[in-house]
Amino acid sequence: MSVDKGMTIAEVVEKYPGTVEVFQQFGMGCLGCPATQYENVEQGAMVHGLDVEELVEALNKAAS
Repeated sequence: MSVDKGMTIAEVVEKYPGTVEVFQQFGMGCLGCPATQYENVEQGAMVHGLDVEELVEALNKAAS
């Protein structure tokens, strides 16, 4: 399984711990925030003004 934009941020981090660094590099350092339990990757990218496709690509590289 790979990372997709519909997965919650918490789900991504739980399944692929190596993605924590990617989230931090993209300026999404609040991984302990309660919002990560319900906010998906796409929503997080939008809130932070990020290109969701670029983020997902980087997350998948880290997850593999």
